[in-house]
Amino acid sequence: MSVFDSLLAEMASVRPVRHFGRIHAMQGATLLVHGLSKRARLGDRVQIDSAQGALIGGEILALTRDGAEVLPEAATEGLAIGDRVEHLGRNGVAPHDSWIGRVIDPYGEPLDGRPLALGPVNRSLRQAPPSPARRKRLGGRLSTGLDAFNTMLPLVRGQRVGLFAGSGVGKTMLLGQLARGIEADVVVLALVGERGRELRDFVEDVLGEEGLARSVVVSATSDLSPLARRRAALTAMTVAEHFRDEGKHVLLLCDSVTRFAEAHREIALSAGEHPSLRGFPPSTAHQIMALAERAGPGEEAQGDITAVFTVLVAGSDMDEPVADILRGVLDGHVILDRTIAERGRFPAIDLMRSVSRSLPAAASPGENAQIAEARRLIGAWERAEMMVQAGLYAQGSDPLTDRAIKLFPKLDGFLAGQAAKSNADSFARLRKALEG
Repeated sequence: MSVFDSLLAEMASVRPVRHFGRIHAMQGATLLVHGLSKRARLGDRVQIDSAQGALIGGEILALTRDGAEVLPEAATEGLAIGDRVEHLGRNGVAPHDSWIGRVIDPYGEPLDGRPLALGPVNRSLRQAPPSPARRKRLGGRLSTGLDAFNTMLPLVRGQRVGLFAGSGVGKTMLLGQLARGIEADVVVLALVGERGRELRDFVEDVLGEEGLARSVVVSATSDLSPLARRRAALTAMTVAEHFRDEGKHVLLLCDSVTRFAEAHREIALSAGEHPSLRGFPPSTAHQIMALAERAGPGEEAQGDITAVFTVLVAGSDMDEPVADILRGVLDGHVILDRTIAERGRFPAIDLMRSVSRSLPAAASPGENAQIAEARRLIGAWERAEMMVQAGLYAQGSDPLTDRAIKLFPKLDGFLAGQAAKSNADSFARLRKALEG
């Protein structure tokens, strides 16, 4: 990009004409604003200037002939009838190549205290995905640095995978390992609704200096408004699309889709939408699917977005609404199990319940044979585990179970491998584990 692009973007953002309305009524969590209905569009941003001097952002949720319904982005204490509301225009963000290595908020403002350049194009937060008729097919297999993902749960370029886990089973640590280990030109991380104290820990300890050097981190902590939390995922996707359109391979990590859906639920209920399954409004499914479809392979002249979306599943309930919706539109799902984590194996992947839909195409016939054999042995162990621990299994009863009992400790240790140099290196270790 030209050194003048950022300056030109700043100049273009100057509005020679400004449009204002006034607060006419306050209805629960929303404000009714008169004077903007002929200028505003659904989803536009506004800025509320209270008589006490506070500036509060907001988003237009509904429009009538007489006024606009606005959901504020902060607490409404102190607002009064007649306070001025300025129309800011389209809800977008202007990504720039210099954002790599930076931590930003959902509005494209820096969180690390340093100036942030604007890109030449203000991109809408809700872009259409690449044309399904012109999208490329999934690309080649990626090295991740983790034996389990290099072999039995492969990731390929442009694949979209869900990471399903409860709290405290190593999900955040696994995301950091993927951010550091997966081959990509740029990594974009969306931290949606995380605890405020965790941002610095994640950036400095989990992601590390090497990981941050090729990453853009978009963060909206749990104390922010639902508009900011929902926007964090949309901003991260928009930033990823900016680099994809430059021909780059982008790794998008979104943590978590559950909090994105919960933020949308708050907004939709404020807008008058009725709740349905477990309190989520019907539009939740479309929001999740629209977000997921924007990731994946690009068109021929574009790069690709390889995406990992995390889902918080309480009590390992894979049938709860968010998990059920997302699982149906992704190219694979990885389940982290609390029982495995409690016995000390990380990443705590439940291999038998996890699937990568890039197989069998992502592996050679010989590699697929190794994967199938490993799954067969682990499955045999899981079926016989309780009998073995209770002393009810007699050696020699079943040759497959006998071999599974012998090899399971080595296979379990293999799944914990976190220092793989390449896919071939991981398959060599898998072959060694299968040979006993």
